[in-house]
Amino acid sequence: MLRRKIIISLFSVVVLFSSQQLLADEALARSKNCLACHSVANKIVGPSFNDIAAKYKGDGAALTTLANKIIKGGGGVWGGIPMPPNATTSKAEAETLVKWILSL
Repeated sequence: MLRRKIIISLFSVVVLFSSQQLLADEALARSKNCLACHSVANKIVGPSFNDIAAKYKGDGAALTTLANKIIKGGGGVWGGIPMPPNATTSKAEAETLVKWILSL
C-alpha cells in the first residue's frame, strides 16, 4: 500500500512538472501578448527571444531580473523603446516565460 502511494505521488509530481513545461512555450507567450513585440528568431519592436537568451546565458540573476522586467516593464537595455509593464502576468507565469526564453 505504501509503495502504491509513493508511486502515485511520484507520478503526480511528474505530471505537474510536465504540465508546467507544456505551458512554457509560445502559447503562453501568445496568451500574454508577448508576441506583439517579440518573436523567437527576429526583432520586431523588442529583441528576439533568441537574442535575449544569448545575452543572458550564464547569468545567475537572469531569471529574477527578466521576470521583474516582464511584470514591471523595462527599458534602455535594447534601445530607446521601453517595454511596457505586464501587470496581469503573475510572478510564476513570468518565471515560466523566462525559463522558456533562456532555454532557446
